[in-house]
This record gives sequence, C-alpha cells and structure tokens, in this order.
Amino acid sequence: MPDRVSHENPSVTTYRARLERSGGTRRPCLRLPDELDAEDGDIVRLVLDGDEHHAKIDSDARGMLIRGAYDNRRLARTPGEGENRLVEWAETNGRTPGTSVELDEVEPGHLYGLRVPGKRAVYSVTRQPKSSLADIAQQLDE
Repeated sequence: MPDRVSHENPSVTTYRARLERSGGTRRPCLRLPDELDAEDGDIVRLVLDGDEHHAKIDSDARGMLIRGAYDNRRLARTPGEGENRLVEWAETNGRTPGTSVELDEVEPGHLYGLRVPGKRAVYSVTRQPKSSLADIAQQLDE
C-alpha cells in the first residue's frame, strides 16, 4: 500500500515555478526552478489534480522545462502521440502562460506534483524500484 504524503509534510520541498509558452505555440510548458535536482532527458512522474502522469524533462538556453505530461513513459518520450495532460490541467485550473504554480518535489528525481498556489495536495508515494531494475525496465521500454 502506498504512503500518502501532504504537500505540507517536511519531506516535501515546494518550489515556485511558472507556466510559459512552449516555443512559438500558445500551449503552456512548465519552467522548472534552477534549484531542482533534474537532468535533461529524465522521465519523472508528475501528479496533476491527483492523477499521476509521466513527463520528460527538457532543457533550452534558459534552463530546464517540462513541455507536457502524458499517460505513460512511452508517450512522454514521443509526445506527438498522446494527449498532453499538462495543457488540460492548465485549462481546467485557469492557468495561462505567465502565471505561477507550486511544484512539490515529493521524491527528488522521481515524483513531483503541480498545483495552483494555495491549493492543498496529497500524494501517493510508492516505493521506487532499485536502480538496476529501473535501468532494465527503461531499456525494455525503449
């Protein structure tokens, strides 16, 4: 059974982040804070309104960002094939490029949550697989 952790738990680090325009499009992307421990190409879990999705961390000249959240790891690596749940979340919550959001780092490098400032969130934390098992699964996934 997964543990449940509130965004207010001392083990969760909350960062102020911003939604920005993704390139020349009007779609939002999530600009990650510089303090976040993430690398270009990482696939992480991103919780949006209680639903867990997968997101690929990208980088550009201004830093790290997430362009979308998808239903599985494969779609996160090939974003043109699936629905972008980050765009849906932003529209549902009235967040547009230029607005601030709260990014909760629940498990560094693995699990993050995105929420509207002031809104409460509780995350289900499952045990992360051993590194060697995760590497094998990633190789099979590719």
